[in-house]
Amino acid sequence: MNQAIDHRHRLSTRLAFLTAGLAMSAWAPLVPYAKERLQLAEGPLGLLLLCLGLGSLLAMPLTGALAARFGCRKVVLWSALVVCLALPGLALAPTPILLGLVLFVFGASLGTMDVAMNVQAVIVEKTSGGALMSGFHGMFSLGGFAGAGSMALLLWLGSGPLGACVAIVALIVLLLWRASPDLLHEPEARDGDTPAFVMPHGAVIFIGALCFIVFLAEGAMLDWSAVFLTAERGLEEGRAGLGYAAFAVAMTVGRLTGDRVVGRFGGRRVLLAGGLCAAAGFFTAVASPTPAVALAGFVLVGLGASNIVPILFTAAGNQRAMPASLAIAAITTIGYAGILAGPAMIGFVAHLSSLDLAFAVLGGALLLVAANSRLVRVHS
Repeated sequence: MNQAIDHRHRLSTRLAFLTAGLAMSAWAPLVPYAKERLQLAEGPLGLLLLCLGLGSLLAMPLTGALAARFGCRKVVLWSALVVCLALPGLALAPTPILLGLVLFVFGASLGTMDVAMNVQAVIVEKTSGGALMSGFHGMFSLGGFAGAGSMALLLWLGSGPLGACVAIVALIVLLLWRASPDLLHEPEARDGDTPAFVMPHGAVIFIGALCFIVFLAEGAMLDWSAVFLTAERGLEEGRAGLGYAAFAVAMTVGRLTGDRVVGRFGGRRVLLAGGLCAAAGFFTAVASPTPAVALAGFVLVGLGASNIVPILFTAAGNQRAMPASLAIAAITTIGYAGILAGPAMIGFVAHLSSLDLAFAVLGGALLLVAANSRLVRVHS
């Protein structure tokens, strides 16, 4: 492939990942405003928040076929259009039912965009002949920081929720306008033969199971790291957010440098080292006598987990049990189920025993990821 064209495809893929992270994280600062506007208690609010995940989970399995039939470009742009229409709706929905519907649509469009951009990422990486997936996922993480930070800043400066959403939508449109010409039109050679849905099988189930474990760990960091630091290690509540911040920054740094690491040492070695590092992070947090040591453990979890999922996406694109687009859709769905199930599963184990044991179980599960690293086919 011409180097200039390859460069443009890489840039468009990075911008797609950046945009998806930006859009997804923009919702988080709006949650307190929605809670206050609709006078919602924590229980009903929690049920409404599930609508976002449910929308993503239902849309993801179908997106592989859409990308194979219509091309990544159309699917990314149309799903992004729905995201742009839904974002202001999150700031305006006047009733809990309408908010739930908008969240469902928002989640479905985000899930669709997520799968389509990962299909493009696999193709661009294959064509380039080098490791690129970690960098793409690193842009998603950067988008997450930018989206949440921009929304929080706009709201802090006095903008209303609707005005802040319109500003984010304008930024999304600008980024996709730049990316649009070089998003891929034809993802696979036999697009017309790709079925609408295939039950995951063979290597795809194996890769999906490993993704599930890693996403489970990420979900645990998001929902339980603050509780662990306050309830188990005595950190004051005002500083409890440092746990997830340490994890998220470490993961972003790991992904942005991950392509060079994978290119030098190979995917299997990085998968092995990443699983061991993330497991060591959970075990360090469990064994920690102080919050500072626990924070160091969370940094290890972020660094270790950072490149595992990108490597597994590359492996999904290289397996031959299923068309690549359907395989990406399948492992994304299975992995996302781990994020949704993680908080409940960790809470169940913590209720029966302790949060320390729950984190130790996660460490053990990540050791399984490391132990199976040699079975993952990371080269085409």
